Amino acid sequence: MKIAEVSERYDLSSDTLRYYERIGLIQPVNRNGGGIRDYNELDLRRVEFIKCMRSAGLPIETLIEYVEAGPTGRPDH
Repeated sequence: MKIAEVSERYDLSSDTLRYYERIGLIQPVNRNGGGIRDYNELDLRRVEFIKCMRSAGLPIETLIEYVEAGPTGRPDH
């Protein structure tokens, strides 16, 4: 799914999606042959999770810590 489609689906700007990728909330998104971002199902689930947490009032800094903690919940993985 292209960034414009993800943007529309989740009511987030393309700039916001690129920002989330740049700061590490979203893993680097695969790109097609023309260099266009191609979001897969895992990317979409992550965007949905981030949007939900942001809507609940969670600050970006806290989300970054959560993502960095990984599946074990510890910053050192």
